[in-house]
This record gives sequence, C-alpha cells and structure tokens, in this order.
Amino acid sequence: MRPMAELHDHGDPALVGHHHPHPPDDPSGHPRIGIVGAGHAGLALGVAFSRAGWPVSAVASRTPENRERFTALVPSARPVERPMQFVDDVDLVFLTVPDDAIRGVVADLRLYAGQAIAHTSGALSAAILAPSVGAGATSASFHPLVAFADLERSVAALHGATIALEGDDALLIILAQLATDIGAQPVRLPPGGKPAYHAAAVLAAGGFIGLLDAVAELGRGAGLDEAGSLAIFGPLVRQSLQNAEALGIRDALTGPLLRGDIGTVRDHLEAMSRLAPGALELYSAAARREIAIAESRGGLSRERADELRALLRSRSG
Repeated sequence: MRPMAELHDHGDPALVGHHHPHPPDDPSGHPRIGIVGAGHAGLALGVAFSRAGWPVSAVASRTPENRERFTALVPSARPVERPMQFVDDVDLVFLTVPDDAIRGVVADLRLYAGQAIAHTSGALSAAILAPSVGAGATSASFHPLVAFADLERSVAALHGATIALEGDDALLIILAQLATDIGAQPVRLPPGGKPAYHAAAVLAAGGFIGLLDAVAELGRGAGLDEAGSLAIFGPLVRQSLQNAEALGIRDALTGPLLRGDIGTVRDHLEAMSRLAPGALELYSAAARREIAIAESRGGLSRERADELRALLRSRSG
C-alpha cells in the first residue's frame, strides 16, 4: 500500500474523451457523480463530495425516505429509483450499496466509453464491476477507512482518513484527487491486496470494539460500569497507540507477558474464569501474539515462552 501523491501531477483530473450522451461539461471541471445507495455511506460521501465542489448530479435508491433525505442535504442530486435512470447524465458512478448487492447492480448497468464506475467495498476488488464496463470505460474501488454511523461525524472523519484505491490507472488519478479534495489521504493497494487490507480494517474497527467489550466485562468484575471502564482504561489504549506510532509495534509492547510473569498471568486466568469468562478466549489469543512478539525482541526465553503457552492452553482449552 503506497501513497498516491504522485498521481496528482497529471493535470486536470476531469474525465476526458466522453462518448456518452449527456449535457455539457460541469463548470467545475470535475466529472458529474451519480451515487447508487443512499444509506449511511452514500449520504456521507454525497455530502462530502458536494461540499468539496464536486458535482453530485443524481442519487439512486429504492427507499423513498432515503432519496428524500439525500436530496434535502444534496439539492443538486436528481433522485431516481434505479441507476439506469441517471446513467446518461453522469460521468462517474459510485456504488455505496452493501457488498452482497454489488453484483446485482452492475448486472443492470451499462457504461459508455469515457464513463467510470467505482464501488466503496473494503473487501471486493474492482474486478467485480467488469459486467458494467464497456470498451473505453474504467473501474476502481474507493474505500474510505471510516466507520459510517452518524452523518456529521462521518463527514468530519473523512478529513485525514485513509482512502484505499485499486483499479484502472486513469480512474485512480481522478479518485486520488477526489480523496484529497474531501480532506482524505489516498493510498493505492497492490494487486490482490484487498482481502488482507480489509481483514486488517475489520480488526482495527470491529475487532477493537470486541476488545473494548472484553475490557468492559473485566471491568464489571472490578466493580466498574462501562463508562467507568472506558474512563479508566481509555487513556491507556491511547498511550499504547501513541507508543506504537512513535516506537514501532514490537517496541511498544509492555506487561507481564513481556516479562514472563507466569504467576500474574495465572492469576488473570483464574479471575477471568470466575468473573469474566467471556473475555478468556480473547485474552488468551492476544497473549499468544504478545508472547511471540516478546520472543522476537529477545526479552523472553524460549523455555519461559513455552511455559506461558502451556498455561494458556490449560485454561482456555
């Protein structure tokens, strides 16, 4: 995965060589965007694109309420039910539908030469868009590393966020400019890198929430409610991240597993068995990873590491 700043040296990012029937080019010089899907992600991106000066000309959604909300916030967008109803009026189609719905959408789309299409799936490559791409059209994936929930929080989170791009080079130039204009940092994924990238994103987002839930369960065993656990352990989480950013992940590791404190780990496992059994499996999985890091640093002997692993197996198996 590498930054795409070099792609901004190709001049005007607007699409060129249009061969499909549409009104004259937008005065902004940017391609007209049509968004398919008006849920959390589609709405946040539509608002962000529009605020950045990129024309959002249409939105397609089967849900009337979603269309109404979208056009209330992005008045330039013409609402339609199906994307084929706007395809002649846009240059760049964005699919912001769930992953499982992408194949069905592209099966009903046919793009002209000079048009482009991008999806926002973190897991799927641009290859899934092939059925809709005719000769002279381009395709790519545009995945913002943002948790889309509340609208304004999501739009604000795009500033400084990473947007992973993959697909046709000509389109990546345009999408890199779009990402930069909404305040994000575009990076290009290598061929075949999408599944690993998305698995890492799931761990960083949902996996982290799972970890916090385990922390809160242990906190209840110590007499803390959820808010209390977040208040007490949240600063430690932030400090650990800052240490990893400053020192590197391996050198940021601290704690009893790095020191080989078997007695402490045994006490943890006994306490979890009584007070927070739901956290035991996650603790053990993380501990095995920490043991490997500690060994690689040379701070933990092979013998002590094997003792720790045997202890974890005996309590979590």
